[in-house]
Amino acid sequence: MDLEVVHAVNQAEVPAVGDETVEALGRIGELSTIALVADDPTTGEVGGFCMVLEPGTPYESGNYRWFVDRYERFVYLDRIAIAPAFRRRGLGRQMYAEVERLAAERCPDAEHFTLEVNLRPRNDTSLAFHAALGFVEVGRRETSYGALVSLMAKPLG
Repeated sequence: MDLEVVHAVNQAEVPAVGDETVEALGRIGELSTIALVADDPTTGEVGGFCMVLEPGTPYESGNYRWFVDRYERFVYLDRIAIAPAFRRRGLGRQMYAEVERLAAERCPDAEHFTLEVNLRPRNDTSLAFHAALGFVEVGRRETSYGALVSLMAKPLG
């Protein structure tokens, strides 16, 4: 994974995803049970990435900790970012399908696929996308960085 390129995709999507340093993003990648990078096979251009953690990970995100406190068996999508040139091509759906496939292999006891979506600043595109994939709101949380998030989950398997 070219961390500098992945970081650039991440930073282009702030505030839909969290602002991170290259080092912090690399650390999240190291902690991830599933880390995917999607690129164009002809050009090699990175179209998007996602990072997924499981319970028991020494990760201090308040949103992750919210799920740790309430769910025993889950996978947590810490972040997904799709580069603007790759949007509306089904890449997000493909990445989520791959996360679910890999979760079944790597975390067979996981019962839920969890994540959060911003309500403030509001991300209507992401809210609609996740609703279409079967995610439902299971809580809300004010974050330390000033956002209000919808904590969402969907059953796995």
